[in-house]
Amino acid sequence: MELDPVLLAVLKGRLEQIADEMDATLFRSAFNPIIAEAHDASHGLYHAETGETLVQGKSGLPVFVGAMSFAVKLVIDKVRKEKLILRPGDVFIFNDPYEGGTHLSDFKLVRPFFFNGKIFCFLASVGHWHDVGGNVPGNYNPVATECYQEGMLIPPVLLYTEGVLNSDIISILQSNSRLPGSLYGDLNGQVSALELGDLRLNDLLSEYGENIVTSALVELNHSAAKLMASYISELRDGTYSAEDWLDNDGIVDEPLKIALDLIIKGDQMTLDFSRTSVACYGPVNISYSTCIASCYVALKHIFREVPANAGVLKPINFVIPSDSLLSVVRPKPVGGYTETI
Repeated sequence: MELDPVLLAVLKGRLEQIADEMDATLFRSAFNPIIAEAHDASHGLYHAETGETLVQGKSGLPVFVGAMSFAVKLVIDKVRKEKLILRPGDVFIFNDPYEGGTHLSDFKLVRPFFFNGKIFCFLASVGHWHDVGGNVPGNYNPVATECYQEGMLIPPVLLYTEGVLNSDIISILQSNSRLPGSLYGDLNGQVSALELGDLRLNDLLSEYGENIVTSALVELNHSAAKLMASYISELRDGTYSAEDWLDNDGIVDEPLKIALDLIIKGDQMTLDFSRTSVACYGPVNISYSTCIASCYVALKHIFREVPANAGVLKPINFVIPSDSLLSVVRPKPVGGYTETI
């Protein structure tokens, strides 16, 4: 369905407002200042089949913009693998940094949004909690050599089933935190943000209809991909290389190289990190999903006019070797990921 440009602009604004209002809800209700003041959180709408970013809030931490699509995909994969039947009111909770990105302090909540009896998209929230266990209060352990020394690791589990809270999950989470009250407050703030997102999105679909809103989302994604490709095509073909160094990983006093060969060919860009150091012992590793998210943020800083959705990455190819500093798997520590991103 081809939409009038004015209507598309209106729907774009309405959709972005939903994500922004979810951001504001958590910032105003969170118990810890890392979320309330530093805005170390994010919200968005994600594709029902792929988990790709549809709409993202503008006030949250930039790296989450790219990482949260991996978090939603992790839930989708779990649902398919275990043949789960999703229902309105279901909410998953987890903090797996290897599939869903970032580090253990960042807890994700993912909720399917239903309209006319079927899943239209997913709503998701992420926030940095004060303390999630581990050896060190606040969870940055500079001498950690495995994730178990950094905090509790929770895979995707159902916090709510058809709107009914599984209080046992909260008991487990609070029992593993030095600040259970702060954890409970932040969690409820995220739940409230998802509830508001559900309400606002239902209002929008009821007003404009499912087909029109779906068409708007498709067009916005297509526009982002087309615009990004056009910007890349204006660059000169060739390979552009750069490298930088981390002093050490906190365990072994040797520098760690982060190297990029950026290849432009027509309207396609390849980001090749093959020359980067292998995974290290200390906590400055990052996961594959976090690396992709970091590149997304860099691209958005350069190409600011491109809408913030999955279309940004359509003309981009990534080469990130397994067991690289930029693609570690459990149990390599990732608590100091901010230094690397």
